Amino acid sequence: MATVIKASCQECGDVELGVDELRVRVCTADTQSSYVFRCPTCQMSVSKPAEQRIVDLLVASGVELVEWRLPAELFEQHDGEAITHDDLIDFHRVLQTDDWFETVVALSSAS
Repeated sequence: MATVIKASCQECGDVELGVDELRVRVCTADTQSSYVFRCPTCQMSVSKPAEQRIVDLLVASGVELVEWRLPAELFEQHDGEAITHDDLIDFHRVLQTDDWFETVVALSSAS
């Protein structure tokens, strides 16, 4: 007998899913967990936070467990001023010129 899991979609309400229609995602850095699925009714992707007991129940039922990591960039030390809205506007203007690449290289070499 196939296992049926009930979940809720924010648009459609309660839906029934098979174990192959869900994934449990666990972050290896902070153990935050969620389960994700595509709603069988509206086809929207749904992600819900999951406590450890929910993770254990879903995995025990046969739902695939996927571990993921936070991007390494989050742990890098960043020096210098933060980028401002004006910096983005200036960069956008540079990208609209024909020699934008040379300008960007010159700006990054000046640092």
